[in-house]
Amino acid sequence: MEATSNIPEQDSAAAPVQRRRVHAQIPDDKAMLRAAAELTRDINTARPEIYWPDMIVSALVGYATMAGAILVESTWLAVALGIVSVFALYRALLFIHEISHLHRDALPGFRTGWNLLVGIPLLTPSLMYENVHTLHHARTKYGTIEDPEYMPLALMKPWSLPLFVLVAALAPIALIVRWGIIAPIGLIVPPLRRFAWERLSALSINPSFRRRPAEDKERGWFLFQQVGASLWAMFLISTPFWLGWRPLLIAAAITAAVAVFNQLRTLVAHLWENDGEAMTVTAQYLDSVNVPSFIAGIWAPVGLRYHALHHLVPSMPYHSLHEAHKRISAKLGDTSTFAEASHPGMIPLVGRIARSTMGRREG
Repeated sequence: MEATSNIPEQDSAAAPVQRRRVHAQIPDDKAMLRAAAELTRDINTARPEIYWPDMIVSALVGYATMAGAILVESTWLAVALGIVSVFALYRALLFIHEISHLHRDALPGFRTGWNLLVGIPLLTPSLMYENVHTLHHARTKYGTIEDPEYMPLALMKPWSLPLFVLVAALAPIALIVRWGIIAPIGLIVPPLRRFAWERLSALSINPSFRRRPAEDKERGWFLFQQVGASLWAMFLISTPFWLGWRPLLIAAAITAAVAVFNQLRTLVAHLWENDGEAMTVTAQYLDSVNVPSFIAGIWAPVGLRYHALHHLVPSMPYHSLHEAHKRISAKLGDTSTFAEASHPGMIPLVGRIARSTMGRREG
């Protein structure tokens, strides 16, 4: 594969912004890496006065509008309330990404609070991302077969893209089955319990990924989440018998829309152009995506519009990423390696990946 950049390791200022395929072994742009570290040290602390209200308000708005969609008689009003619920719960759910990066002492009680308010009710407890997402950031694992969150989507068949997005619509059913049926049966069938942990307990997109057993220090914390999710899922399974099907179906439709929306965001979080080779840090950055526009904050909230920058400074709290992007951009300029990861929006990114799938391989 031909390299896409001839950027010197010490100086990125003169390099033109390119949009060609990323080579796994592009030399690291040390000026960019140094700037990312030095310019952001003073904004690298998670602020509880931002995290807590943002998460709580998003969750409460999401649940209130979901309840409204279930209770109102007007179809159009129910749809409108459902749309608000989708975006609010989507934002609340994406705090799972922050939790996977937060130091355990950074925001006391936030993990527990989020799981009680969001993770368990949406059957997506943080254990499904904790010690999983960090593998995606491991220097030697990103983009390889060991990365749970990577597939070379840009190198696959054209039909793989719509399938990748639409399969997420099955998430509500899959999660109810996982926690409400498989988990209780797994208590008395150890092979099923092992299968569920290895294959059904991680938010991964790599079908080859197998989750390792939890460490001793995590088992109590993970057990709390598993019990909570299982009890809630069994409760949901019971609701049609005494509430009718309407509440469960509307809730499932809203959460399915959240899952599809998140999968569409995932589709444009990277360029997905690596075919299994270990990548340099700069190559990982260029295979990831920043969309600095304000509108991107709606479909990629909680800082995820700066996904490439997040791969440079994974511990940066979401509320500091915009300022970090502004500082680094001002330092390095719009012809730097740093600027290469910035893209105008979702539609051009989807178009790029779609063109790649149609032109890469025959048969």
